[in-house]
Amino acid sequence: MASSPSPSAAASTNIMLAIFEKKTNSVDLYRPLRNYVAFHYSEREAQNVEDDLQTLKQLRTDVERNSDPSLPARRDLFQTYFKALCQVETRFPISPDPDHVNTLTFVWFDAFKPKQKASQQNIHLEKASVLFNLGAVYSQIGLSYDRNTVDGRRQASHAFIAAAGSFAFLRDNASMKASIGNSTTLDLSVECAGMLEKLMLAQAQECVFENTIAKGSTPGVCAKISRQVGVYYEEALAALNVSPLSQHFDKSWIVHVQLKAALFYAEACYRYGLELHEKEEIAEEIARLRSAVSVLTEAKKNSKGAAAQILDAISKLEANINRNLERAVKENDRVYLMRVPSPSSLPPLPAFSMVKPMAMYEVLDASKEKMFASLVPDSSAKALSRYTEMVDDIIRTQAEKLQQASELTRVRLKEMELPDSILALEGNFTLPTNLKEDVEAVQISGGPAGLEGELQQLRDLRRVNQELLVQTEELLQKEAREDAQFRSQFGTRWTRPQSSTLTKNLQDRLNRFAGNLKQAAESDARIERSVREHSALMSILDAHPIESALPSLARPIMSFDQNEDAVVGSLKQSLRQLETLGAQRAGLEDMLKEMKRKDDILPKLMTSTGSYEDLFKKEVAKYNHICEEIAQNIEAQEQLLLQIQAQNDEFSAIFNLEDYKASREKSYKQIEAAIAKFREIKDNINEGLKFYVTLQDAINNVKQQSNDFVMTRNIQCREMIEDVQRQVAGLSFQDKNTGSFNSNNYPSVGNQNQRPNTQTDPPRPQAPYYQPEQPPISGYVHHPPPYGPPHHQPPPPYQIPPTSAAPYPPPQVHQQPPTNHEYGQPAYPGWRGPYYNAHAQQPPSVPRPPYTIPSQYPPPHQGGYYKQQ
Repeated sequence: MASSPSPSAAASTNIMLAIFEKKTNSVDLYRPLRNYVAFHYSEREAQNVEDDLQTLKQLRTDVERNSDPSLPARRDLFQTYFKALCQVETRFPISPDPDHVNTLTFVWFDAFKPKQKASQQNIHLEKASVLFNLGAVYSQIGLSYDRNTVDGRRQASHAFIAAAGSFAFLRDNASMKASIGNSTTLDLSVECAGMLEKLMLAQAQECVFENTIAKGSTPGVCAKISRQVGVYYEEALAALNVSPLSQHFDKSWIVHVQLKAALFYAEACYRYGLELHEKEEIAEEIARLRSAVSVLTEAKKNSKGAAAQILDAISKLEANINRNLERAVKENDRVYLMRVPSPSSLPPLPAFSMVKPMAMYEVLDASKEKMFASLVPDSSAKALSRYTEMVDDIIRTQAEKLQQASELTRVRLKEMELPDSILALEGNFTLPTNLKEDVEAVQISGGPAGLEGELQQLRDLRRVNQELLVQTEELLQKEAREDAQFRSQFGTRWTRPQSSTLTKNLQDRLNRFAGNLKQAAESDARIERSVREHSALMSILDAHPIESALPSLARPIMSFDQNEDAVVGSLKQSLRQLETLGAQRAGLEDMLKEMKRKDDILPKLMTSTGSYEDLFKKEVAKYNHICEEIAQNIEAQEQLLLQIQAQNDEFSAIFNLEDYKASREKSYKQIEAAIAKFREIKDNINEGLKFYVTLQDAINNVKQQSNDFVMTRNIQCREMIEDVQRQVAGLSFQDKNTGSFNSNNYPSVGNQNQRPNTQTDPPRPQAPYYQPEQPPISGYVHHPPPYGPPHHQPPPPYQIPPTSAAPYPPPQVHQQPPTNHEYGQPAYPGWRGPYYNAHAQQPPSVPRPPYTIPSQYPPPHQGGYYKQQ
């Protein structure tokens, strides 16, 4: 039987290696860098980066003097200084070139051969040396922990892992650049950095092994971990035994690594042998133990200069192995009688690594540093522009794909009339947007039901105009009768002109107004007749909502398989899925734009020391997953549209969709025709209202002139009566000559320039009843004109005259209309076909109220012609 395993001899050695820092000479970074900024940028920029230059100078001083002996502080110093050097590298070209910073020379000494040094005008030497020292400090931190405790061993392992990461970063990113030229040191070479990485990994794995033993893990697990420790030491030993490192390191280094490699190989064999003994695989156990003894014996031959602790550990392990080997041989000879294989025929021992180098990219990432941020070299700016173009091209291409997919969905659904047909089946159908807006506009304006009220407005306005016309004519007729009565009474003594002579102009205008009213009444009648004839057509516009007047999509009366609900349900489900895909596309487009907004690569460009193209590929790759999602979305939509097409074909066949479409289109055309007819009638009514309002102003103007005329004639009448009575009484007055009345004292209407020569009585204020001719007033009548020569197109007969000195300027005196004009000639402009054929007319700037006498009808709210003054 196998005896219980003894504590590991290797676990009690407590002997590991740490790396000493490289030494350097002092160098002034401040002055050369400031001069470069002042010369290549400006003095102002040099002043702006003054603080950064001082910070950089202090960091370099701390590196030289080791002012803080604390290892964590030293570690932080090297990390900070390395990031600062990354900022310097991208902004300050340091080389012997005359246009570069050519007065800086970095000097560093070899860590293992302090008499050897490297001197270069190259910032890569500085960066490589700082990385080396960072790994050295990490190794010293790992060695400083108490490995007699579990936590101490765990922390030590983490420190050695960080040291391995630093040396790996040095090997991959700085060693080659720092080795350019003749002045270099071997400690910064790729071979040395790789060897130190393996050495640190071996010591980190060794700490894990010590904890594994402390936890009492199985022999098999311990064997695997121990074997990996030996593998790492063997890899480090292989690098130390070949050029260029074979003559560079002290002999004690090689002895230490060699003994450690042998120790942990033997430890793995010992632990693996315990597991084999439990499985009663005695022959292989014997072979493994003999192999371990052989390796230890060979290692001890070259142990000169080795630490006593390692030699003691080897002796203890060798004793344990020999004891187990002796026991296994006896059991095999007495019980198992197995043939022992040769060690060379055995498969390699299984190994399992519990450690790997720390990724230092995040630790040493300088892209978020603000030092020298205001200095952007042209190369970085151009690289940023090129990257931005690459990203913009990705965004543009993907956005176009998304938009095309959405447009394809819209077109395909419109072709299939979805989801309108589904909504129609559920009673939620609506009119096309343009048609619905037209219907709403008609209903807001009162709809067909409101036309009767507007027709009543026309009747009321026509009646008011007729009453005004009659009142004006009666006023002039009354004055004429009185004049005739006095002329008959006084005979030849009544010398003033007859009224008919003076009022001819006013009478002519009143006659024309009467003719216009007659024609307007005929037009009003045609409008009313059109409303009656088309009321059935326009009644559809009074439906609320308008959709209630549309045909509905009904279920089939007879069904053989009763699968209508299943067809409708599957079609709805597919439409919902299509809508979800559309929402996903909108989200993907937003994600692209947001990622582009946050994609600031400039800091990485400023700190990049490799190829820009490699950085671009890495950064652009982050958009790949969104591009893949877009492609998957579009593919899923294409498949879904094919499925919806098939489902819609089945839906159309079951619900006889073609007949429904035909009846629906017929309803659309009926609504469109009703809207067109309503608008036509509405426009005709508005033209009529406008005509009556304008005509009322013209009649009021003539009425005012008639009032002025009658008032003046009454004054003259009284004066003439008094004069005639004085003549009859034989009285003589001195002012008789001035008071004589002849035809020259009574100018006709429209002759404003003739005035009496003298006047004895004080002048009486009065409004003139005659005025100069004014621009024509627009009215109801257009082709052919009711007033004017037939050979040309005159202006409309009625129009609000422009403002003049008189309060009520009269309308234009027109020629008499032809007596033989055709019956039914439209009375006001805008008549279209049987209604109005309107031309654009200018409404009065400030229309007077149409009603000047009380009316039993309250002012309606449509039309905009009844406004309070």
